[in-house]
Amino acid sequence: MQNEIDHFISYLSTERNVSLHTIEAYRSDLAQFREFVRRERGDAAAADTVDHLLIRRFMALLHKGHRKSSIGRKLASIRAFFKYLLREGRVAKNPAELVSTPKKEKTVPFHLTIDEVTALVKAPHDPGILGMRDRAILETLYSCGIRVSELTGLNVEGLDPDGGLVRVMGKGGKERIVPIGHYALSAISAYLSARNNPPRDAPLFLNARGGRLTRRSVARIVDKHILKIAAMKKISPHTLRHTFATHMLEGGVDLRSIQELLGHASLSTTQKYTHVSIDRLMEVYDKAHPKARK
Repeated sequence: MQNEIDHFISYLSTERNVSLHTIEAYRSDLAQFREFVRRERGDAAAADTVDHLLIRRFMALLHKGHRKSSIGRKLASIRAFFKYLLREGRVAKNPAELVSTPKKEKTVPFHLTIDEVTALVKAPHDPGILGMRDRAILETLYSCGIRVSELTGLNVEGLDPDGGLVRVMGKGGKERIVPIGHYALSAISAYLSARNNPPRDAPLFLNARGGRLTRRSVARIVDKHILKIAAMKKISPHTLRHTFATHMLEGGVDLRSIQELLGHASLSTTQKYTHVSIDRLMEVYDKAHPKARK
């Protein structure tokens, strides 16, 4: 099965132009499944020996120590793998199609208040270019609601200061244009000026050695400045994306527009933010409606 997994990963990389982060997730999920199949069926087990009952046993094993969202992702990886093998004529059917995806837990994404996010973006006080860079990164993440991978992939040419827009490359190589606010543009302008206005094909954000920033580097930058804001819990860069979406929704923006801004393929992905809005509506209702008070 390992050879078939290798062919599938190569297909994702060369023909589907899937991001490195997604490819690593597929690779990890399928390696775990292959090891399970080896234990169950022996070293000689091939993909065409896998049936839906074996996949269900694998799912049942995962229930002991994984969240439903993680289990669902692993099943999606297996399903995509066998879909590829079916298309290539290496299996007669896709056994994963007979396995139901577990229902995800309904969780409200954690987000910052306006005061908290204001304190965070003002936290970088380091003198010099790195402090200016950190301020620009935090402002951009909150202003645009883009993913960290989209931020690290930005080049100078993707920025349109006059139009207040930025061009980002999303999941699956899908390009989209998103608005960027005045504060973020101002912070980026100051940072680029300190870099002596680099060429248009240069990365927008650099590390201390002059190379393109990585996802992990951005996470370290956020962690560094969170520590300066004592009232805050530990957050991730993705929290700023949740905060952007929540504040937009509470500001009256319709869900469909937020879907476009975030680059979600499905509206159902965006609907998790409605739970936050409903909580806020209930709070306002309880405080304002005469018959709501106990």
